[in-house]
Amino acid sequence: MATQPSEIYQLVCQDFSLPEVKEEFSEEKAVQILTQAVSQLMDRNLEKLLQICYRIDLPEHRLKEILHFSKPEEVAKDLAQALWDRQKLKIEIRKKYQDQ
Repeated sequence: MATQPSEIYQLVCQDFSLPEVKEEFSEEKAVQILTQAVSQLMDRNLEKLLQICYRIDLPEHRLKEILHFSKPEEVAKDLAQALWDRQKLKIEIRKKYQDQ
């Protein structure tokens, strides 16, 4: 069973206080919204962003890889995508073990 973008978005919303989206939306749209939130936190409250990364359990090596090797204009987008992918994986793992 495929994970719906809305399921992942709800998880991400909890950490980033993102607006609730009423219409159907795609993963791309959700990552775009998340990118804006990540960018704002990078500018205003990096400590909070790092706490969120820790709470979501983004692997430290992945975070360092993004911060050190992504182009400066791509850091927020790459980090948003990594956070999205991590939440997606967590949902898929939960579903896998619930079905057993």
